Amino acid sequence: MSEAVGRGKPPTETQFKKGSSGNPKGRPKNRHKSVPYDAVLGQMVTIREDGRERRVTAAEAFVLQLTQKGLAGDSSAARASLDAIENARSVRGDDQQGIDTIILSAISSGADAIIGTLGLAVKKFPADEKRVRWELSPWIVEEALERLCDRRLTIEEQREVWGATRTPHKATWPDWWEVKG
Repeated sequence: MSEAVGRGKPPTETQFKKGSSGNPKGRPKNRHKSVPYDAVLGQMVTIREDGRERRVTAAEAFVLQLTQKGLAGDSSAARASLDAIENARSVRGDDQQGIDTIILSAISSGADAIIGTLGLAVKKFPADEKRVRWELSPWIVEEALERLCDRRLTIEEQREVWGATRTPHKATWPDWWEVKG
């Protein structure tokens, strides 16, 4: 008597035998164990500095980007950049020169150096070059408007101030103020 063969019922001779694995060799050892950092970070990329393009490795571009963010005041990027530099120096053997620590302090000039420290504004989207901007704290906007005395801002100026204020609905606006959103 022949047994039924069809959907969900393969022939007996092609079925897996009880007690034996369907994959006798098993998963290959160390198949995807590590990320190919050397292949990825060794690739050449084009970067633009001061309007000029140049080709560097992806690793160098990454460290340059971290360093640039660190110098702009991003402390976690500065730490990551320093760690990367320290690791590279230890791998190359350059750390035998008696330098134990690199101290990096961001030196910036102008208002950017103190705006965040004094709480005058908050940097919005600091990691996104295209969207980064300062948003003014409501109290500093109120103080600045009070210093205007009798001078009133135009509607365009009001829109600009409103848009640059971090939480404009929390600010106390003067009686003459027309823009509310």
